[in-house]
Amino acid sequence: MTKKKRCHCEPGIIGRGNLRRAFIHPASSCVCSGYGSRRQRRSLPEAGYLRHYTTSLLLRQRITAFITNRDFCYDYPDRYLSIMIYERLKAIVIALVVVFFAGVIGYESIEGWPLLDALYMTVITLASVGYMEVHPLSNTGRIFTMFLILGGTGVLVYGVSTVTAFIVEGELTDALRRKKMQKTIDRLKGHYIVCGADQTGRYVVEEFARTKRDFVVIEKDMEKIKYLKERGLLYAEGDATHNAILQSAGIERAKGLVTTLHSDAENLFVVFTAKKLNPAIRVISKAIEEESEQKLRMAGADGVVMPNSIGGLRMVSEMIRPSVVTFLDVMLRSKDRTIRVEEVGIAAGSPFAKKALEATGILSMEGVTVVALRGKEQDTYRFNPPPETILYEGDIIIAMGNVEVISGIMERAKPPVSP
Repeated sequence: MTKKKRCHCEPGIIGRGNLRRAFIHPASSCVCSGYGSRRQRRSLPEAGYLRHYTTSLLLRQRITAFITNRDFCYDYPDRYLSIMIYERLKAIVIALVVVFFAGVIGYESIEGWPLLDALYMTVITLASVGYMEVHPLSNTGRIFTMFLILGGTGVLVYGVSTVTAFIVEGELTDALRRKKMQKTIDRLKGHYIVCGADQTGRYVVEEFARTKRDFVVIEKDMEKIKYLKERGLLYAEGDATHNAILQSAGIERAKGLVTTLHSDAENLFVVFTAKKLNPAIRVISKAIEEESEQKLRMAGADGVVMPNSIGGLRMVSEMIRPSVVTFLDVMLRSKDRTIRVEEVGIAAGSPFAKKALEATGILSMEGVTVVALRGKEQDTYRFNPPPETILYEGDIIIAMGNVEVISGIMERAKPPVSP
């Protein structure tokens, strides 16, 4: 019986052989010896092929970090900066302690002084206060004192310059700001995560901001991070394909994730990883190639948007229905108020459940219009539902109007919180 080869393409396991094969055969779906051939790849089930494809992608993306020994600072940039500052300050403290004990031991051994006199002499020497000597010094003691002054002064000057550099260059301020921002992210629940702040991602970020949703942006490009800083937005610096970065953005507590990275392969891996970390999260992915849509849905994407397809439809709409497009542009880009089409869910225990639509008071509210109603177990929509329509648990009201007004309706529709 032929012994079946074991696949070693597991996340986080990077062997020498895997490194070599990943560089030599970067396009293979699996870099381990068990599934390296084309025939073996074809024999894999579709789900198994997807798993090996995404796993080998992780290996190839981490090869450079593995060789340059930068995995830690790549996965944990905020923690890496804090540790870097801590290590520098620790080196200064250790140097001061070494010089201090060297002074005490030196005076005890050279001059034969008692411990308290040696300790006192070391302190006033390092502090440069200019007090008189405890006891007359020998020539050897004077030479030792000169070296002690030079060493202590050098360490103090280095320490002051290092701390000043932290403050002037912004490293200390940046570390404190990041720590504060991470605490804010850790308190979020039911928020959204945006992977990538490129041209598509910026529109996503702006829409979340205008509709007042809680969200966190994951980005590794410093220029784009600068844009996020200027806007005062929450972000996690790093690669969105890494588990640690997604976890720092609160993937376990997030309600949804939007990935708008440059390549379909990166988006595929983000979708795959996000669903593994939080199976209940709703994931929307960007796709460049049409054939990538099926793969992204196989990986767990709840929705796939192709910008090229959307752009083509928009161009046709501009041509054949310009008035409708103008209306939508005014609705989406109005600076006076934010007009959107939103959905209001009727959850279990909602005050709106088993009530007529008219009894909820939505129809008489200014600044909002009920466009349609979707039943719990229906795939179709009832447009312009009549006032006497009864609402049930699981129904979804599609409303158009001022975001602030609709947000108030959402709050009213929530089940009462039990004490």
